[in-house]
Amino acid sequence: MVVLSQKLLTPAQVPPGHAKNRSLFQVKLKSEMLQKWTGVGAVIAVLISGSVALENGLARTPPMGWLAWERFRCNTDCKNDPDNCISENLFRTMADLLVNEGYANVGYEYINVDDCWLEKERNQYGELVPDRTRFPRGMKALADYVHSKGLKFGIYEDFGNYTCAGYPGVIGNLQQDAETFASWDVDYVKLDGCYAHPSEMDRGYPEFGFYLNRTGRSMIYSCSWPVYQIYAGMAPNFTSIIQSCNMWRNFDDIQDSWASVESIIDYYGNNQDVIVPNAGPGHWNDPDMLIIGNFGLSYEQSKTQMALWAILAAPLLMSVDLRTIRPEYKAILQNKKIISVDQDPLGIQGRRIYKHKGIEIWSRPITPLYQNYFSYAIAFVNRRTDGTPSDVAVTLKELGLTSPTGYSVEDLYEDVDYGVLSPQTKIKVKVNPSGVVILRADVQSDYDRRVYYTTQRTPYNPLNQVFRIRNNDF
Repeated sequence: MVVLSQKLLTPAQVPPGHAKNRSLFQVKLKSEMLQKWTGVGAVIAVLISGSVALENGLARTPPMGWLAWERFRCNTDCKNDPDNCISENLFRTMADLLVNEGYANVGYEYINVDDCWLEKERNQYGELVPDRTRFPRGMKALADYVHSKGLKFGIYEDFGNYTCAGYPGVIGNLQQDAETFASWDVDYVKLDGCYAHPSEMDRGYPEFGFYLNRTGRSMIYSCSWPVYQIYAGMAPNFTSIIQSCNMWRNFDDIQDSWASVESIIDYYGNNQDVIVPNAGPGHWNDPDMLIIGNFGLSYEQSKTQMALWAILAAPLLMSVDLRTIRPEYKAILQNKKIISVDQDPLGIQGRRIYKHKGIEIWSRPITPLYQNYFSYAIAFVNRRTDGTPSDVAVTLKELGLTSPTGYSVEDLYEDVDYGVLSPQTKIKVKVNPSGVVILRADVQSDYDRRVYYTTQRTPYNPLNQVFRIRNNDF
């Protein structure tokens, strides 16, 4: 059992972490990549003047949807693997399942194509062309199909001569490609950064965003701008990034493993003083896709990823085969209470407020508010691997929950309601190895508190109201 006798840090008191010095993203360069852009000077002058900014009214909460990359990668072999190759059939099928299996009902709305959808060459007019065999009806038809389901359609490109998989990039064609996406009724554009020089990104990404906005088509703009600069040893200009992008990557691609998820968790915790202030309605840090339901995470680890992505105010972009996902993982992805935390309208990204001997506590301020007090989502994470659940005991006050009116506390995975607790109450949770317990603590008004204590007060007893541990032998 871990009793938190040492004083916990409030979000404002957490000291800066230390960035990992790992250049896992290798910037690929081609000798011909430094093409000159026509009209750059005029466009950048407008951008610098401050008369053009991102504020496109989109992504007021983190985007939710389905993205092909982590699960299906660049599988273009439709002859031998027709069910899993990157083709219009795959995206139509996933759009159907997003609706028919209830994902759309809980907020997942984007169907996003990633790399490998293009022909290797542009057409005679310099336009991007979808692979004619795998997307025979074209991207406009695919977007129309996705829209017919009440969903939105996303697409991938790269700020460089080539995409990461070697297909045509946008350099030299920024305005034309933005207008092409608008003509296809695209709702979301992800712009990667392979085959590009990081020093060119400070003007290139804003320029492409400028052209996207100028089309008049509402398109979320997802950037890979910061991560390539970070691994090139540059300090990203987040003021400009926030003004240009709705969301951005700042760490490694997620892989199908718990080690990968842990590395992302550590990066966000160790660098939170730099990362957290950049998030808010319309502009989000993106720790990458949800890999829940694939091959690399256990049930407990899957619950942990979902909970911490909600604490981080992260985009919730599933990358999983929705045809074969097991019901227990589907339930995690469709957990409405945790989705509500992720989609909280305040848009404040959470922080790690405690780390000691494998136990971490993460906290995120959320609605409702009362007077000067936030409500909170609190995640207790067990990073240990010693095979037995860990008990953690802490008062609400130690967690930074200090409203004298108390908090209505509930667990967001298990069926446990703690009732209304005062800041002095010590709460006890059991956390499974590589697992999580996530609580929601809603601050009470004076009226709510009076009503509760006169109608249904049930004293909290940590000895008999401890979190249940389920044996999940799936």
